Amino acid sequence: MRVVVAVDWSDETFSAVQAVTRLYQPQELVLVHAVDVRPFEDPLFAPTIAKQAYAEVRKSMVDSGEQLLGRTSDLLPSDLKSVRRLCEVGAPAEVIVDTARAAKADLLVLGTRGHGRLSEVVLGSVSHQVLLRAPCSTLIVKRPLESLRRVLVPVEGPDDASLLQQWLRSHPFKHQVELSIMTAVPNPYFGDPVPAFAQAAWAEEVEKRADEFSKKIADGLGGSHYTVRNEVVRGFPTDAVTEVADQFDLVVVGSHGRKGLRRFLLGSVSHSLVHRVGCPILVARGVS
Repeated sequence: MRVVVAVDWSDETFSAVQAVTRLYQPQELVLVHAVDVRPFEDPLFAPTIAKQAYAEVRKSMVDSGEQLLGRTSDLLPSDLKSVRRLCEVGAPAEVIVDTARAAKADLLVLGTRGHGRLSEVVLGSVSHQVLLRAPCSTLIVKRPLESLRRVLVPVEGPDDASLLQQWLRSHPFKHQVELSIMTAVPNPYFGDPVPAFAQAAWAEEVEKRADEFSKKIADGLGGSHYTVRNEVVRGFPTDAVTEVADQFDLVVVGSHGRKGLRRFLLGSVSHSLVHRVGCPILVARGVS
């Protein structure tokens, strides 16, 4: 597995580095730090800074970034075969995404302070931009991953199931874990009056099919790497997952890479969960 970890001076960054080494045994790992000098290049601000002073500020920031990468690499297990450190000048989201693409990464890892969704949309954030543009699966870490025993895997439908099965089979965790396959059945809204018995029959049939669906997924993932159980719950997926997420060490969800207007109109369960779930969340990337 090839992994890229975005590094800054936040506590969440160090949690992200420790989390990925608890989850996996990467064959290649790249630590990347972006030096953002754009505030010093702003046309309103730049004329007041002499060229020599700007050069000194830039060099100081790069040197500081190199020191950060050195400190971060000290957190890594000594048995990692290949570790590279990159300190690049540029907009953080662009540097991180470009590094992941150049490294042909299987997983991109970020620590985030967990801003609310509205503030991220209005003000922007590195994690928000990276999640939208990442060329590979993404692990978002808001708090330390103390252990990995229970993993929640919400599944929306057949395409989602195929994507998640492929990821979990191709990239097993370092140690055996319990996977909980969750399928949520939304409560229907009937615009016209419907007899109670018809509603009950509909609900029973839907839950039966959902149970068969999640059992099939669980059977396909059972084996030496995982013990698997399945569960069917009532309610919208984001609400159902958020309600139980704190009982798990990690949430793994699928993302099919919707972009632009299509993503805005159809919504994104995975992106919503990133903002609502407190534990680390791995967004397995699919092709649009």
